[in-house]
Amino acid sequence: MRKDKLYLFTVLSITIVFLIIALIASQYFIKTSANQLIEIQVESSKREANELAKMLDFQLKNKLAKENIIQNLQQTIGKTNTDSWFISVFDWSGKKVCDPDITKLGQNINSNPDLLSSLKEKNSSNDLYDLLIKNTSNSKEFISEVIHIAPTKNSDLIVAANVNVKGVNKQMKKLRANFYMIFLIMGILIIVLSSLAVRIIGSRYEKQLELQNSNLTSELMSLSKLNTDLVSYKEKIVKLSEEEPKTAEISEKNKRRILTYIRNELVPTLIKDIIYVYTENTITYVVCEDGKRSTSNSSLDEMYANFDASLFFRANRQFIISISAIDKIIRYGNSQLKIVLNSETPEEIIISKNKAAEFKQWLNI
Repeated sequence: MRKDKLYLFTVLSITIVFLIIALIASQYFIKTSANQLIEIQVESSKREANELAKMLDFQLKNKLAKENIIQNLQQTIGKTNTDSWFISVFDWSGKKVCDPDITKLGQNINSNPDLLSSLKEKNSSNDLYDLLIKNTSNSKEFISEVIHIAPTKNSDLIVAANVNVKGVNKQMKKLRANFYMIFLIMGILIIVLSSLAVRIIGSRYEKQLELQNSNLTSELMSLSKLNTDLVSYKEKIVKLSEEEPKTAEISEKNKRRILTYIRNELVPTLIKDIIYVYTENTITYVVCEDGKRSTSNSSLDEMYANFDASLFFRANRQFIISISAIDKIIRYGNSQLKIVLNSETPEEIIISKNKAAEFKQWLNI
């Protein structure tokens, strides 16, 4: 249940973040795309109006009758589509003389002077886009705006590039709907794929945690057993020491004492009082229970050969430790063991991974 809630909160977080980003990004992309589209269409309409004005001027210069020119132009324009962008012609009085809709002939043109001057000065489609998105009228009436005029030289005819505000507004709505649909599909895919990825990664991470917990439990049980064995072994040593037979002859392997030095003084040291032996800067130091530290001319190997292997263990190249001095056995690093003695040592006593098995077997003697 706790995992399911975590996955649910993750999916909700991804969804909320995506919605915020999509809300901001969609408005930017829609306006940018719409402006680019309108700007291209505006430039195309301007170019068409300028070319048509030049053609009318050329025909008038060649002494063609104005009435025939207007009649032929009306026949051509009458076949054009007025759903978005179209061309019309009006005279200086503002009356339309050519228009795709023949019923509009003779009517005054519909133009926004501010819009017309803005487009002419800035050559930008931003004003037209703002005009379109602000048009909230639900009327189905045909609404057009003049966005560019191209006067004909030596004539009262003016060619106008027109935009069907209603038609282009429909284009913008369709463009917005397409963007919203794209973001919706993207959002669904991102949320679904992210949820699957979180689920897969979470499952793998949980398996790793379970494996680590299992290994840790195993290590703890092993350490617990080692410490139990340590206590048992100490009790066995005490019992054996109490029942130790009094023999006059003691073999070289089981010496009772060794000779050490404190400065220039020769000191006999009982082996049973030794808690650990260590080497530092090629000097062998012997530390006893009472804290006294003496030195020996023998190496660790030579000293270990004189010690009872059931009571002393060669932990590493630097330390020999006594079973009676071990306080704790701690898991350390990668399957290594850290030995904590009853008294302070100059360095940590670490038993390597390879020697840990031998140490465990030694405790079970």
